[in-house]
Amino acid sequence: MRARGGTTAWTRRQALAARRALILLPALCAALALPAGAPAAAAPPVPGPYTFAPGARTVTGAQRPTADAAPLDPGRTYRSSVPRNGRLYYRLHLTAAETAYVPVTAVPPADAAVSATDGIRVSLQDAKGTPCSYASARFGAGLSPRPVTALAQRDTGKALCQGAGTYYVLVERLDAEGSGAAARAGRWDLEIAPATEPGLAQAGPTTAPQTWNSATPEPLTGTARERPGGTGFTTARPLGQGVWRTTLAPGETRFYKVPLDWGRHLHASADLGGAPGHGYVGGALNLSLYNPVRGYVDDTSLGYTGAPKSAALAPLPPVEYANRYAVPAGVTSVRFAGDYYLVVHLSAQLAGTFGRGPFEVTLRVRTGGWAHAGPGYAGRPAPDDVFTISAQDRESVLTGGSGDGSEHRAMRLVAVGGIGAGTVLLLVLGGWTVAARRAHARASAQKPTA
Repeated sequence: MRARGGTTAWTRRQALAARRALILLPALCAALALPAGAPAAAAPPVPGPYTFAPGARTVTGAQRPTADAAPLDPGRTYRSSVPRNGRLYYRLHLTAAETAYVPVTAVPPADAAVSATDGIRVSLQDAKGTPCSYASARFGAGLSPRPVTALAQRDTGKALCQGAGTYYVLVERLDAEGSGAAARAGRWDLEIAPATEPGLAQAGPTTAPQTWNSATPEPLTGTARERPGGTGFTTARPLGQGVWRTTLAPGETRFYKVPLDWGRHLHASADLGGAPGHGYVGGALNLSLYNPVRGYVDDTSLGYTGAPKSAALAPLPPVEYANRYAVPAGVTSVRFAGDYYLVVHLSAQLAGTFGRGPFEVTLRVRTGGWAHAGPGYAGRPAPDDVFTISAQDRESVLTGGSGDGSEHRAMRLVAVGGIGAGTVLLLVLGGWTVAARRAHARASAQKPTA
């Protein structure tokens, strides 16, 4: 009787396992049927305002370049803020052999009133006050508050700012005078991400490459894949070659990153879809490109009348160390491998003429060139991985993948013997059957014999 009762219990466990498998089968099939680039998790959360780097240290800028200025360590990220017409100093220590990069991103409030010439200026100077470099970033024709980034740097081998010691970063807020000045009185948040690049172990060419294909490539065609963007440099979504689609509301900014190896090059364009309404908005869409240390490479914008329209970045040379010896900013800034950032902004001015949207934006990203080994550095950059990309990122550029690993995970699931839904069910049932048999055997062994 015990044997018959045990067999009946075993049959019940089989039936229960089968029912569980049938319940889970749709979810398993859905996981296997995910399209390329689609993560297995739920839909991404609704993007918010600018996302600062996690763990960024808050510092306060000083009024003068003295020892009281907050210190900045290359490789770390900092938060600060600047008042209207403010001038703030920060300090950092540099060795004689490293090139330093100090990008500053200004984030005005979403409801700030700005003019085309408003923005920030960033400069780096030595302890004697000698300027090493300066750069500015302004809001432009879109008249729309958005994150803008300017980069100050100290290059080794130049006539000025050489040697080890203390250097000062000066951040200046640029505000136009006039009727809107009172509305611009609020503080703007800042994100500061200093980085350093070591010198080379062996001397290389000191002239920029003379030849490269500067012709504008044909825009990519094909079915666009959904790819919502991030809301800051540290949350930028990875893109490979392909056609990508998202939606933005007026005033929103989204961040993407395209990993580029040494010898590879990038071309990108943005399409703004049509919308009902009549009128004209200048600078309705802005597409900007930044290098791995957030240095400006190129940007483009488009005016909008409600009809679909495109804007494309200028052709860029392949990533090479020697590009730094060129004169044009679009060449000298493409000087190292790593993540190149595409930043898309939709002007808040669109809402008054064409409504709150959302508006469809399509990015067309083309990569090319031949990857090769980079230069041999004499030390380590800060942060360590700023000029390198992973093997997974390299593959995503070549295949058009997202770079987040979702394609690789899905392909591994499907590739193991060409797993289909029926095979999955059999595997699940088999696993539960083995487990149930083992549990039944353990239970029988523990029962006393009659």
